[in-house]
Amino acid sequence: MGKTNWLPIIILITAPVFILLSIIISILYGAKDIEIETVWNALFHYEAGNVDHNIIMTSRLPRAIGALLVGGFLAISGALMQGMTRNYLASPSIMGVTDGSAFIITICMVLAPNMSSLHMIFYSMLGSALGAGIVFGFGSLLPNGLSPVRLAIIGTVIGTFLSSLSAAIASYFQVSQNVSFWYNARLHQVDPNMLKLTIILGLIGIVLAILISKSITILSLGEEVSINLGQRTNLIKGLALISVICLTGTAVALVGKVGFVGLIVPHITRFLIGIDYKWIIPCAGVIGGVFLILCDVISRFINYPFETPIGVVTSLVGIPFFLYLIRTKGGKKHV
Repeated sequence: MGKTNWLPIIILITAPVFILLSIIISILYGAKDIEIETVWNALFHYEAGNVDHNIIMTSRLPRAIGALLVGGFLAISGALMQGMTRNYLASPSIMGVTDGSAFIITICMVLAPNMSSLHMIFYSMLGSALGAGIVFGFGSLLPNGLSPVRLAIIGTVIGTFLSSLSAAIASYFQVSQNVSFWYNARLHQVDPNMLKLTIILGLIGIVLAILISKSITILSLGEEVSINLGQRTNLIKGLALISVICLTGTAVALVGKVGFVGLIVPHITRFLIGIDYKWIIPCAGVIGGVFLILCDVISRFINYPFETPIGVVTSLVGIPFFLYLIRTKGGKKHV
């Protein structure tokens, strides 16, 4: 019998501690530092007239929870995409999924600027499906288009095209100021009402991802292996894509585009715990959430007291990591 890998169990058992600590750090530090006693009082003895209490409950706490959810959602989406396609370079930000969401949201800002939060999330999911469909559609049509590097190039080109088209539409219809939220990932503007919807819809995507996790493990070993073991590969891929669309669309609707989380975190998770997606999915969610919260905290101090867009922080880590993957594993399938 093989040895039991206890690390994923340890990660999940200790997850509440790390999540709580990262949220507390996020609440405490920023343009204005807040004492831990004030945080405690705001949470359990809230005073509407207290400025610090209002900052904590309407800004700092929603921001921390938003970063936790978005980081987790994008990490799980990236893990599913990498396992489903056996592509080390697959992630929502590289494969056009987040750009599709932001593109459709731009159109919605022009045609229906006062739409509800639920409609916003729905259209963001629709955009995620559009972006993924275009990228994988082009990849299927081109010779060897589904290879890791070529698919990444197609995704980058399509994502850049959608972003440019969105910028042109926003400029023409004079909604650039409103649309900029979704392209700069302004976590400090998280809508508490949308946050509640995000939790509900995100849980649907997470539950679906966990339910198909064993099948993704088999699929990641190769489509022929999966078929020989009696799996309905197209069904598994379809369910995985639904989960990715649900999680990524919800994340973009909540805070905008955040790059590289879905690329970096799944690799870190596999390095730590192996290739079993039964463990990769939940552990990637935890690591991704904590990772993005800490990136958000760092973004507040790079140009203190002004905030740096969180995308800058994730890119500082993600771009070198992306180039490293292209150099070492870009021509290989994920196994």
